Amino acid sequence: MGKNREPLASLLLYQAFKWSVVSPMLHVYFRGKIYGAENVPLSGPLVVVSNHASNYDPPIVSNCVRRPVAYMAKEELFKIPVLKQAIELYGAYPVSRGTSDRTAIRAALKYLNEGWAVGIFLQGTRTPDGRITDPKRGAALIAAKAKAPLLPVCLWGTQAIEEKGVVIPRAVPITVRIGELIASPSSTDKEELEIITQKCATAINALHTQGR
Repeated sequence: MGKNREPLASLLLYQAFKWSVVSPMLHVYFRGKIYGAENVPLSGPLVVVSNHASNYDPPIVSNCVRRPVAYMAKEELFKIPVLKQAIELYGAYPVSRGTSDRTAIRAALKYLNEGWAVGIFLQGTRTPDGRITDPKRGAALIAAKAKAPLLPVCLWGTQAIEEKGVVIPRAVPITVRIGELIASPSSTDKEELEIITQKCATAINALHTQGR
């Protein structure tokens, strides 16, 4: 039986980073709007699936679901003193470039067993307009193995935050919509995983269509 909550240290770090940095930036700088926060279970394992259009997406998603969300991060970041400890507390887990997906799956399952929410970008990479066109089955597979529900989250407008050659993010309006929970697949059968994956993609794209 896994734990029901993230470690206290992670919760404290999450709250500190949220209220000192992420939340003020989201609400003031990006004029952020959040819809559907009531759909988020605040404890227990959860697979958060979302679209992806900028490097700012992970902290924005974690801020809006009101609990830490563990995301994979490149292994190099875990070799930097202090930063290593900080991102581990915040829920990041290392993945080596070029390794198989099994490493990421094992890490995600470990966090889910400890009561975390795990964040997965459904397409696996950024898309130019924030819409999902080629969803991957990884999130559904992890949800099936962990018996964890999936939570569709849509980020609207984040594709305009970053401008090539410019360090400072653009002050563009951001909207985050959180959909209703989707039950985990009952098995790891390929066809069932595909059905759940498409259901997640359809839900996220439908939320994206609502716009600002």
